[in-house]
Amino acid sequence: MRAKEAPQHIKANWHGTSWIAEVIATGTRDRKPFKATHRFITSLRTTPDALLRLVRERWSVESWHWIRDTQLHEDDHRYRGNGAGVMAALRTAAMNLLRLTGFGSIREGLQAVMHDITALLAMARRQPEPEP
Repeated sequence: MRAKEAPQHIKANWHGTSWIAEVIATGTRDRKPFKATHRFITSLRTTPDALLRLVRERWSVESWHWIRDTQLHEDDHRYRGNGAGVMAALRTAAMNLLRLTGFGSIREGLQAVMHDITALLAMARRQPEPEP
């Protein structure tokens, strides 16, 4: 990630622009490597470090919701009233439990326990290890 003051030719075309930022994302999706470059233009009056922090925070929220939708199919459900909040809390608990148990991938964690109630109950009873 990097950010710098917008050059004059960008400022001339986008009035009020103060910063540009670039984020290169790499990873694995469906067991295939990917690399994507994302560029941002903003009129926000801030520092490069603060801008990059804002981008990171936004991406962490987007990543969280991407997992919830692609792995737990949250957007497919049509719960109403308290049901929507209860199901969201249960999904959050499930994701946190899988992460605490050591699964780096929610998909792998779900596949490991979805048909094994004994493994699921063992995960639920497991105590988190104390932090050093």
